[in-house]
Amino acid sequence: MRLRSVLAVLTAGLAAATCVTAAGPATAQPGPADSARGKACSPAVSIDRFSDALDKTTYEGTFVGNFSALAVDRGGALVALSDRSSLFTLDPRTLSPRSVVPLADESGAALDSEGLVVDRDGTRLVSSETEPSVRRYGRDGTVLGRLPVPDALRVAPAGRAASNQTFEALTLLPGGRTLLAGMEGSLSGDTPGIVRLQTWQRHPGHGARDFRLAAQYGYRTDTGLGVVETTATPDGRLLVLERGFTAGVGNTVRLYLADPRRATDTGRVEALTGQGGVRLVRKTLLADLVDCPSLGATAKQPQPNPLLDNIEGMTITGRAHGGALKILLVSDDNQGAAQTTRFYSLRVRL
Repeated sequence: MRLRSVLAVLTAGLAAATCVTAAGPATAQPGPADSARGKACSPAVSIDRFSDALDKTTYEGTFVGNFSALAVDRGGALVALSDRSSLFTLDPRTLSPRSVVPLADESGAALDSEGLVVDRDGTRLVSSETEPSVRRYGRDGTVLGRLPVPDALRVAPAGRAASNQTFEALTLLPGGRTLLAGMEGSLSGDTPGIVRLQTWQRHPGHGARDFRLAAQYGYRTDTGLGVVETTATPDGRLLVLERGFTAGVGNTVRLYLADPRRATDTGRVEALTGQGGVRLVRKTLLADLVDCPSLGATAKQPQPNPLLDNIEGMTITGRAHGGALKILLVSDDNQGAAQTTRFYSLRVRL
């Protein structure tokens, strides 16, 4: 489905989400302060609405939540990845689940599934933080293959990565030939706050599924934040979601525009310090989501803005009039009482 068609369906879906039984408000209700401010989070980003319709629900005996990534399927449906080894297809009009597929590794073990791409042939590319890994799955959850991963990016002692700090983000660049995975945290030996973005290149003549290791880049996060999602823009740049959490204060979530095209290939750089002639990926702040209007949202734990939660997934769903990108975000509730499964509909002007 074309992006404009997907946009129309998803916009209707978020507006109609009240038909799904859920805890908490299902749609945004702007208060007086929000009406005065409008829906701007920054000069580049505005929020249209949010939905809590799926919070603390189940589908066919499977908990609906723990969402770590989003994608738009070829037919226009939403695909939502749970980090508890489940892949949901969601109705774009109501957000209600249409199906759920369990995921596992080659031995049948569970994954810490974090990143998701729907490839051009409809198969699913899923990253896991466990090793880390990137696997290709059929629509029925069958493992079809696995991509190579540099030794340094593996979790210690096999490599230099910390547990739960690896492939949190995954995106396919325009043209479908380059896949990019983002590490959430820094490798041992790299300056804290500088993370690695690994790419794979699809080589013509070697099969549509054949991704081979390609360039790697360094990216500097804000202090205390990690990379939790990347999404390629139509012009080949990246939307990068950085997130952190402070107990008793709440979440920090910032959206950046990043451009890796002039960055140094760091695949053979042992230690990333941000010096020594290595050009890191340049980034520009689009919005700190604490500055968005709350739209009447409520929070189950302290938050600097009650709209915020543990936001972790992001996908582009189309374009608005004037060219702004329509972005859908989702939070990971960790299946906990203090967090919410919440969808956010944003407009982003690059």
